[in-house]
Amino acid sequence: MSKKTTKFSASNFGKEDKTPEENIFYFGAQNYKWMLIGLAFIIVGFLLMMGADANTVDGKLDPNVWNDDIFSIRRIRIAPLFIVIGFAIEVYAILKRK
Repeated sequence: MSKKTTKFSASNFGKEDKTPEENIFYFGAQNYKWMLIGLAFIIVGFLLMMGADANTVDGKLDPNVWNDDIFSIRRIRIAPLFIVIGFAIEVYAILKRK
């Protein structure tokens, strides 16, 4: 069993023996690439969800008309799927190690 001894002297007082660490980032280039891909999926999902309201015809509100386009496959299935995929990619990008 060896005992660690430290030598103190006046000339070394106030000096640190530690070497300066590099600027270490948790995220690497791959993480940022995946984050941008996930963000693109989320933006595309919200853009696919946009469109006319239920009572809008040719850009004008008409309470006597019903627009069935709000229940299209694009708005109900595809756009939310893109958003969920985008959030899953974001989680992967955050948890991925360098």
